[in-house]
Amino acid sequence: MKGNISRREAIQLMVSAATAFLVSCANRTRNILPTPSQEPAPTSSQTPSDTPTQIPTEAPAATATQPPEPTATVEAESAPEVDTPVAQGMATVYMTKNISSAGLMQIYEALERKPSGNVAVKLHSGEPGGNYFLQPEFIAPFVHEVNGTIVECNTAYGGRRSTTESHQQVMEEHGFTAIAPVDIMEAEGTMSLPIEGGKHLQEVIVGSHLADYDFVVNLAHFKGHMMGGFGGVLKNMAIGMAASNGKSLVHSAGAQTTGFGLGTAQDDFLESMAEAAKGIANYMGENIFYIDVMYNLSVDCDCVGNPTPPTMADIGILASFDPVALDQACVDLIYAAPDGEDVIQRIESRNGTHILEHAEAIGFGNRQYELVSID
Repeated sequence: MKGNISRREAIQLMVSAATAFLVSCANRTRNILPTPSQEPAPTSSQTPSDTPTQIPTEAPAATATQPPEPTATVEAESAPEVDTPVAQGMATVYMTKNISSAGLMQIYEALERKPSGNVAVKLHSGEPGGNYFLQPEFIAPFVHEVNGTIVECNTAYGGRRSTTESHQQVMEEHGFTAIAPVDIMEAEGTMSLPIEGGKHLQEVIVGSHLADYDFVVNLAHFKGHMMGGFGGVLKNMAIGMAASNGKSLVHSAGAQTTGFGLGTAQDDFLESMAEAAKGIANYMGENIFYIDVMYNLSVDCDCVGNPTPPTMADIGILASFDPVALDQACVDLIYAAPDGEDVIQRIESRNGTHILEHAEAIGFGNRQYELVSID
């Protein structure tokens, strides 16, 4: 390319090239993920409601790392990516643009895996005041189909979701108890799961009720996150399924089981999330699958009581048996979107993709994937 062009213009050129190539070579797949820019972090005044004042609204500066290599390969006709061959052994990620109860059922059916036994559906209960979390009426048909129990764990930062009694009340107020049984998994204590190959963690501490479940559906709302850069199925498992003291362990990169890990190096925190997620995934074995719903794409997490309104359009619902491939696909779609600048800034300002890099480095998941549209 000649002259100076913006990253957005570069992406648009990539989209045009990919579209032309697909006309003549429909069986090839595509690759995106531009090199992260050095744009400044977005200013956000939001913090989790009732969060202690010492918790920073901005994450510590990210440790410098090499930009992530392009990883995504795509088969969906409308996905704007550059063509590359499909590699052997890569994960399959399914996608629909139909963001509805019917679309959620369709993406579940594409996985061709029916949960059996006692089924836990892990989602985010949503901080009181926010309304971008997955709504009960949206997920109800799916939860009923898998005969699931909605599960959560308490927070480490205070607020109304920090104790079992008040968290249960929030679940009721948000409508979840009206559609399914609800279980705060640490109501009767915790248990430790081992982590193989962890750099920071040797265990992840979860609610003891996890042992009661034969199968887990990790049902996440994909969006930005003020500490992790983005939150998808990895965060929904690493932090969301950790008990309160387990959350502290992750936030402090293994240093403590109380508090919020203030002063923890950003990359150490991201690596600890990847390691905690691996411990839980290994515990469940084949009895878990993952769904990311890409709507209400705020730069803030559902743990924020007054989240920043989204500045980009909804994208779709994605699912996979590989959580790393799934979150990678969602990140790639954010980069490919014409209006994803704010979320991209949030991801890059926190070095958010490092969780994917570290997960793959410790043998947990594959950033290479084939994206299959079911529309």
